[in-house]
Amino acid sequence: MTDRQNLLEQLLSFVEASTGSRPEQADENSSLREELALDSVDLVGVVMRIEAEFRIRLTHAELEQMTTVGSLLDLVDSKRAALAASISHLRAA
Repeated sequence: MTDRQNLLEQLLSFVEASTGSRPEQADENSSLREELALDSVDLVGVVMRIEAEFRIRLTHAELEQMTTVGSLLDLVDSKRAALAASISHLRAA
């Protein structure tokens, strides 16, 4: 399983923890609101789990742009890469 697939599985687990049910047919093209049926409260719960798990911050402005599972995965990937680069830079200093 690739890192991207692992990240998708974690995201679906966070959705399940926030909503009480796991989406059956979710993929990167799935809409967060329609297909995953996330309302604002559910989305906040998912975001809080993402932030705690990966030690990243997702801003309100960034989240407004997220419409699909794939767009959220892209954001998390970029934040994780930036964090890794920052840590690497600090270790080198």
